[in-house]
Amino acid sequence: MDHAETTPTPPLDTPASEVEAVQRLSAARDRLKNEIGKIIVGQDDVIDHLLISLLCGGHSLMVGVPGLGKTLMARSMAQALQMEFRRIQFTPDLMPSDITGTDIIEEDAETGRRKLEFFPGPIFTHFLLADEINRAPPKTQAALLQAMQELDVSVGRQTYHLTPPFFVVATQNPIEQEGTYPLPEAQLDRFMFQIPVTYPTSEEESQIVKNTTVNLEPRIEPLLSAEDIMQFRRLVRGVPVADAVVDYAVALARFSRPGSGVSANGLHRYIRYGASPRASQCLILCAKARAILHGKFHVDFEDVRAVAPPILRHRIVLNFHARADQMGIDDVLQRILKDVRPN
Repeated sequence: MDHAETTPTPPLDTPASEVEAVQRLSAARDRLKNEIGKIIVGQDDVIDHLLISLLCGGHSLMVGVPGLGKTLMARSMAQALQMEFRRIQFTPDLMPSDITGTDIIEEDAETGRRKLEFFPGPIFTHFLLADEINRAPPKTQAALLQAMQELDVSVGRQTYHLTPPFFVVATQNPIEQEGTYPLPEAQLDRFMFQIPVTYPTSEEESQIVKNTTVNLEPRIEPLLSAEDIMQFRRLVRGVPVADAVVDYAVALARFSRPGSGVSANGLHRYIRYGASPRASQCLILCAKARAILHGKFHVDFEDVRAVAPPILRHRIVLNFHARADQMGIDDVLQRILKDVRPN
């Protein structure tokens, strides 16, 4: 990390309130990681990506085998941010109404008349953990994903609005496991990030065992509030971006599309279809969030490169040629980031 990034200088026309907000958010990022570190060992990139997604108004999908702390990580983050937290355990018999809520007939004790009363489901919260989302059938998955996109829930003839900030973190087991319903590509696109959660290192696993086999129960101190999150979301969208950085983000997305007229040095042989313009939007928006989380007042090419893998990973679909040549999605992403250069 160079000196310019560690001691950034804001542009002369930056309002003092925005300078203070950027500095506060950058400091909060470090404190947040320290607080979550009381519970979760390692996984710094995962926490960073979750925070970026939250600040951009998006949602995240964490993918990994059971037992890696995905649920605990989400709960700890919600505690540190003072966000109302609810968890839904997805199962094959989960119904859409178990998520959204339902109308129930109630009788007025005084008049004896019956009326429909809406009882909201767990989706009416600020921080929702959809645990093992691929264990529920498609109809139930769609009920959640529609609310994520529209921020509305329709029950009967009524539509109920979800109060922002609304942030969904879904966890998913590898699709090779039995009893799962993989999310279709169109529904995966609703998630801003797909974040792989990998096994800890040997040293991290030893620390996990030591921390979780004693009587000590760490307490997470709250750092921010829902109102702070909404303020920071407005701040993120106000971060300036140079045209060259926007062009670079667009070039990354276009490079992944077969038939786009872009020469990809044979890479398109492995791709069924590439990232949509929504990926370009996410690249710039998330690069803005990463910049201010690092205390910077502008977006550079490295910010775009850093957020590209979790944004593009689930938006590029490979074909049978990739499977035949043992070409994985991360191999394709490395090629894209290597071959596309800023102008």
